[in-house]
Amino acid sequence: MSAIESCRTAALGGHVARCENCPYSVIAYNSCRNRHCPKCQGAAAKQWLAEREADLLPVPYYHIVFTLPAPVSDIAYQNKAEIYDILFKASSETLSTIAADPKHLGARVGIASVLHTWGSALTHHPHVHMIVPGGGISLDGTRWISCRPGFFLPVRVLSRLFRRLFLERLLAAHAADRLEFFGAHAALADPHAFAAYLASSRKAEWVVYAKKPFGGPQATLAYLSRYTHRVAIANSRLIACDRDGVTFRWKDYRRDGRDRFKTMTLATSEFIRRFLIHVLPSGFHRIRHYGLFASASRVDNIARARELLAVPPQPRQPDQDASDDGEPKTLSHPCPCCGGRMIVIENFRRGTTPRYRPSTPRAAIRIDTS
Repeated sequence: MSAIESCRTAALGGHVARCENCPYSVIAYNSCRNRHCPKCQGAAAKQWLAEREADLLPVPYYHIVFTLPAPVSDIAYQNKAEIYDILFKASSETLSTIAADPKHLGARVGIASVLHTWGSALTHHPHVHMIVPGGGISLDGTRWISCRPGFFLPVRVLSRLFRRLFLERLLAAHAADRLEFFGAHAALADPHAFAAYLASSRKAEWVVYAKKPFGGPQATLAYLSRYTHRVAIANSRLIACDRDGVTFRWKDYRRDGRDRFKTMTLATSEFIRRFLIHVLPSGFHRIRHYGLFASASRVDNIARARELLAVPPQPRQPDQDASDDGEPKTLSHPCPCCGGRMIVIENFRRGTTPRYRPSTPRAAIRIDTS
């Protein structure tokens, strides 16, 4: 929270930029770059989108969601690193196993996984979003195998295997004393009590949802990029913050039509508590890639997939030379007054103020000579 509070304030330092064509100048304070900050992830999301677009294949893409049942979500809150990791591994193994089965697809597929831990009302709701191309490379590596039009893999088969693999890993983690329990769940430290607690989850249907293909792979990635680098709530959903608390928009998925969209007001302390639920353990990776997209072999696998799909190889982008030390640093966005380059004229450190104080630009005088 301290990083977010200091974000884009003098506490983190910044720079002063001035237009090279007109008197306009501006002070810009540094961002905290904390991955949980709702103000700092726009650039990271754009970079992620650009990198994923470079790997796109000319096939339909599917959006698949693996969700944990409520009893498991409750203990995941006290064991985030361990259970979130199991969620990643069990879901990716499930998809890879069923896709490799000749009865279904018989191919190696590529998976991009993103962890979400929140519902629309900021409640704890762990689930994994996956973006998967509609096909894969045959197990012998000789051809590309496409899925049936409009259908990727059977969700019921995915659900059953996901449930079994997850519970097996969860019980193994408990047996190895990698789980901790507090408060109302303290008794679950006993193996028999833990097994009894999971009994209902063994019989329930675990939710695996596969959405229909999007309009194209670019649209699919653009959709997911809005979620990859956002935590809990976007600033656009915030309506008000006053003595009564924080008011925000949320979506009730149990209803349809206009009744689905609602507003909620929480006491400030409760709003902060719900937001902090979704702060991930230090060093935990919430975006992971598997199969053909695994980092160790991604480049070779994508090149092979393009070859099998008869896609012309992409031209190699020339390396960009480092900027000349004598060249002034410029901002990526132009001057809002005249469109000229914005040149950085001063940098100032954390907790200090700039020596240069921008003056308020005077309104331009326009003379009609018509």
